[in-house]
Amino acid sequence: MTTIETPCTKICTLDAGRSQCIGCGRTVDEIARWGSMTAAERADVMAKLPARRTGREAAAAATE
Repeated sequence: MTTIETPCTKICTLDAGRSQCIGCGRTVDEIARWGSMTAAERADVMAKLPARRTGREAAAAATE
């Protein structure tokens, strides 16, 4: 059995305004398709996650 790398942090809560998981930053579609994505597709998503987390943190700070 091959292990698939995942950004999951086990904090599975959807930010409805952004349609992203608060824990990992993936969209609902990305989470649903994760197991059937190619390694290149997963790598592409993983590369986008840091910017999504930074954007979410900036948005949260702006509302404080």
